[in-house]
Amino acid sequence: MTDRLPTLVLVGRPNVGKSTLFNRLTKSRDALVANIPGLTRDRRYGRGKVGGRPYLVVDTAGYDPSVRDGLAGEMVRQAELAIREADLVLFLVDGRAGLTPHDEAIAATLRTMGVPVRLIVNKSEGLDRAVVSADFYALGFGDPLPISASHGDGVREMIHEVLAPFPRVKRLEADEEEERGEGGVRVAVLGRPNVGKSTLINALIGEERLITFDMPGTTRDAIDVPFDYGGRHYTLVDTAGVRKKGRVTEAIEKFSVIKAMQAVESANVTVLTIDAVQGVGEQDAHLGGFILESGRALVIAVTKWDAAHENQRQSVKAQLAHKLAFLSFAPVVFVSARTGRGLAALMKAVDQAYGAAMRKLPTPQLTRVLQELVRRQPPPRHGLFRPKPRYAHQGGSNPPIIVLHGNALEHLPNAYLRYLERGFAEAFALKGTPVRLELRTSHNPYVDANR
Repeated sequence: MTDRLPTLVLVGRPNVGKSTLFNRLTKSRDALVANIPGLTRDRRYGRGKVGGRPYLVVDTAGYDPSVRDGLAGEMVRQAELAIREADLVLFLVDGRAGLTPHDEAIAATLRTMGVPVRLIVNKSEGLDRAVVSADFYALGFGDPLPISASHGDGVREMIHEVLAPFPRVKRLEADEEEERGEGGVRVAVLGRPNVGKSTLINALIGEERLITFDMPGTTRDAIDVPFDYGGRHYTLVDTAGVRKKGRVTEAIEKFSVIKAMQAVESANVTVLTIDAVQGVGEQDAHLGGFILESGRALVIAVTKWDAAHENQRQSVKAQLAHKLAFLSFAPVVFVSARTGRGLAALMKAVDQAYGAAMRKLPTPQLTRVLQELVRRQPPPRHGLFRPKPRYAHQGGSNPPIIVLHGNALEHLPNAYLRYLERGFAEAFALKGTPVRLELRTSHNPYVDANR
């Protein structure tokens, strides 16, 4: 068992179907797009799940290892950064075009990088699988896996096969242990470079605790740092590593969205750090979007509050309300790691967010809240009929999942679902965690009787 999702990186020359496969593997969910200096906009990050097994997937730009200059060269370097951090590279080739010198050049480069590789032969729909795969054995990556990303042929079988060697994620078991008090709350601290993340971590753990604990199963600078605060045990998940203040360097090239995603997935609560002087950037919003998608509890920590003048403080508050409005469920704490201001409030918010994410919601109370929300604002009609939510029960925790039962619920508009989510969050004081709704429409036994 592990608590880190396997990371699959899609690599291949242009137009072999990497983005189509990415969309298939992530079920076309919105991808996190890195948009900061040093990370090109052509790397997309997403989360997928098959057969109960979650994974992370990265889509890279068309790869040509011979190009080193200009924008194209920068894209190649960014693809290579992703390749080095991959648990497995899915090397895509075009089954209809056959083996090309470009494919051979990529294969040679991948061999020198020493990363695990599975060869995926795309665009194989309607072709004999043995024939379409034959030429690609010459690349030396074992048995090719023929698929059609656009049609979906063989994709599910392929992902099952490539995930088989990886240990299963122990996310649910870890949550149950922590709920019983057998483990510590895992807190991921994320943020752009130079926002004060490492200084904040150093302030939380104390100078005497700067020795890091590199636990089994953590790799590539993702470090688990156990510490106690207020009589409770926590584990900080730090993607940059915890070092003495004088040795901490958070240059752009050390920032990795992959590390950030893995930290979020392995944590119970995420602390998103925002620099009060720099303000809210686009990458902050992208990271916030992935945290929301993952369903993790969230606290926003605005760092360097002591260094910001009044105009900057007012500006960052306005930016939080505008650019991060979709994270309104998360508490905001203003912190100065240098002076210690706000640290107690930050840890209190972490505890509250974790408690909200793991809270048990009794069915009678959920149903009463649902009925009151519907009475206060009935769902809009859909044609001649009005959807009728009737009762609710809890379907899971971290995040809280509320299952709604009723008639024609599939016709509830998104705006009304958001109204219900906010209503449940307010009624049960679920501050710091998103709320998920699942809809179960009752079957009408008379639908087929009149045919």
